[in-house]
Amino acid sequence: MKKYELLKRAFKKLGSVVVAYSGGVDSTFLLKAAVDTLGAENVLACISVGATEPGGQFERAAEFARSTGVELRTVEANELGDPNFTANKADRCFHCKSHLCKTLLDIAKERGFNHVVFGANYDDLDDYRPGNRAMKVFGIRSPLAEAKLTKADIRELSREMNLPTADQPASPCLASRIAYGLEVTEQRLKQIDQAESFLRTLGLVEFRVRHHDTVARIEVNPGNIEAVTTEPNRSRIVEKLKSIGFKFVTIDLQGFRSGSLNVQLSEEQKRQSLERG
Repeated sequence: MKKYELLKRAFKKLGSVVVAYSGGVDSTFLLKAAVDTLGAENVLACISVGATEPGGQFERAAEFARSTGVELRTVEANELGDPNFTANKADRCFHCKSHLCKTLLDIAKERGFNHVVFGANYDDLDDYRPGNRAMKVFGIRSPLAEAKLTKADIRELSREMNLPTADQPASPCLASRIAYGLEVTEQRLKQIDQAESFLRTLGLVEFRVRHHDTVARIEVNPGNIEAVTTEPNRSRIVEKLKSIGFKFVTIDLQGFRSGSLNVQLSEEQKRQSLERG
């Protein structure tokens, strides 16, 4: 694929890189491409650990990183220590990503790596993502986006490379499930993680549990709605989610869609958060 050649060319120009690694589809592919192009000695993988990361993700990510021979370094996110993040306004992601950018730039300088790279892909440029603003502010490179690699391209290349994440569903930060304006707390993050872990035991793959304070709004693919609204699953889901603190459990009839909480934001709110951070 021509885009992959462009990616390799970009890595060669960068020379040595610190990769912001999460174990997701994009960052796993980015890490593999960096190691294959530059050699493991010229790549440092940094993974953020904290309350906002879905349970079990770190172990899977660490296992893959070790298989590439690259050094893996953990970074304490401490998002809950930042009131700008916990306030959960439209610019929440900007503050989180800014902290990570600063931390990784300091690590790169300390360890003698030339650049810090993130796994934003070409599709991400068209989405509402305040975190992209942070990368621009701090001069962070996004080689996948620069090579115009889309999510579909990355999954296709990941299959060719036999990467374990090729068909893995997206699993963003747990805070992205909390309705804007509702404070991000450790308790709410745990509720989401526990609820989603339980739904996986029922065989669901692509879904979200959105946190609206006392209400859990479950999004599943339309073809799975019947599976979660008929017995015995319906009763089991209600019982489990109420046991972890939700008072009401709902199914969203529109089905799963990424970024559904962004409908709460006006165009003015989006514009301001992207312009000012």
